Amino acid sequence: MERELTIVTGPGPLTGRLGKTLSAALAGLEARLYRRGEPLENRRILFAFSLPGSGVNPELWALLARLRDHPGCLRGSVGGVIVDGAGDLYTKAAGRDLILAAHLAGCAFPGRPLAEATGDLRNFTVQAKNADCGLETAYRLAVRDLAERVLDFAPPRRERPRVLALHASSRATSNTLDLWGRVRERIEGSCEVREIGLRNGTLEDCAGCPYTTCLHFGEQGGCFYGGVMVQEVFPALREADAVVLLCPNYNDALSANLTAAVNRLTALYRTTSFEDKAVFAIVVSGYSGGDIVAGQVVSALCANKGFRLPPGAILMETANDAGAALRLPGIQGRLERFAEDLLRACKL
Repeated sequence: MERELTIVTGPGPLTGRLGKTLSAALAGLEARLYRRGEPLENRRILFAFSLPGSGVNPELWALLARLRDHPGCLRGSVGGVIVDGAGDLYTKAAGRDLILAAHLAGCAFPGRPLAEATGDLRNFTVQAKNADCGLETAYRLAVRDLAERVLDFAPPRRERPRVLALHASSRATSNTLDLWGRVRERIEGSCEVREIGLRNGTLEDCAGCPYTTCLHFGEQGGCFYGGVMVQEVFPALREADAVVLLCPNYNDALSANLTAAVNRLTALYRTTSFEDKAVFAIVVSGYSGGDIVAGQVVSALCANKGFRLPPGAILMETANDAGAALRLPGIQGRLERFAEDLLRACKL
């Protein structure tokens, strides 16, 4: 893959705060603007868009449509996303939607692939304090860091990867676990597979300890609330090369225990980098809305907690009655591809 950044943005020259920031942040790097109509496979891409106060950029929506209509158009590419907003809202949602659409079109993403700037840049307050600089400089440094990580992206692969699956479902009725069972059969000859159930009554949600408290327990390898997260999930995750979230769609959201598990990862994240770990997800909806849950996985695990997102990492299916998922037309082929993508992302 070439060592040049392709900047995908709206038509015309980059202007305003976004243009100024990119010009400064990318100084000394090989970068060029995308020319409409050229292929985008096997590229290192920065998607860069400004948002008005309404949060609606027609060029961004047009790009989402093109990506959704052309699966595979970003095959072999690695991406990062920059969203520059005029107000306090919509930047993160726009970034999440773009990451998901590009991912489903074949693009891989490093952990923390979103650099978003709200109108007054207050979302860079902590970064500016840590770097002892102003908000605009912190924004520029974030864009530079993202660009360099996209250029340098070369995820590790293992002879025998360790895969951790997390779920909070009942085996007797879960379509999600049925699908995972077939995937597991395909990969466990090549991987070390561990499965942890997070059933009701076993997991307490994060209650938002002060930063210093969370950091203290994280440095000790634990969390104030203990339980299955500290006893089982944290040790398994430290060793894992990939984590697979098994996500039935509950009211267009991750289940309560999976959400609690993601929240509780903050203590471990303060002391442990997840950048070499891949995140995968199997999402099953009873009726619709799988993309909403997939977007939550992208936002929480990749954009926030820093797991890398390999191509083909999210399988979305619709099945209601128990056992229905394994009867879906073409499901065995999709499960085979998902298992192959998991192995390709982690195995030598």
